[in-house]
Amino acid sequence: MTRLSYVDETTVEGATGLFDSIRAHMGFLPNSMRVMAHRPEIMETFGALGIAILKPGGTISAELKQLVAYAASLAAGCRYCQAHTAHLGAKRGIDVEKMAEAWNFENSDRFSEAERTAMRFAMNAASVPNAVEAEDFDVLRSYYDDAQIVEILAVVALFGFLNRWNDTLATTLEDIPTAFGSEILADGGWSAGRHGS
Repeated sequence: MTRLSYVDETTVEGATGLFDSIRAHMGFLPNSMRVMAHRPEIMETFGALGIAILKPGGTISAELKQLVAYAASLAAGCRYCQAHTAHLGAKRGIDVEKMAEAWNFENSDRFSEAERTAMRFAMNAASVPNAVEAEDFDVLRSYYDDAQIVEILAVVALFGFLNRWNDTLATTLEDIPTAFGSEILADGGWSAGRHGS
């Protein structure tokens, strides 16, 4: 159960457009944003950053963005973000069986070497202390140009914020990602943990 109260979205002046955009992207309004709404200016600025980084388009695919976000959340241990990123990955076109094996991307033949490289980088970048070495950039450059690497790192950094936010608050998972995690991710060891209702 979350450690801070949720804000009634109808009371946040001028946030309707942001809430509608997030709903369109995710299929629901995440509880993390409902807590962040205690400070609307932070929520709006963070929401704009999230949309800029995660929206379809850019230099890497929406699918790869979700795999990178999942790997970063896996390294950080945030079950809330693991469920969200896996659910959105499937929603963005990643085969559900592939998403179910994302925790084991190093050994699964469902992942290309380019995907493994980006996910490995995400896990190293999301680890504390940071485990990225100069050589990791050399390997990344085998598959991605500098603009793509910036976008990969932006996803990792965005989820660095969300992983800390949601694990600290023990944000309660919503029904949709909870059901997805329980059905698809459980064989890989996922449970809602502190994010259960």
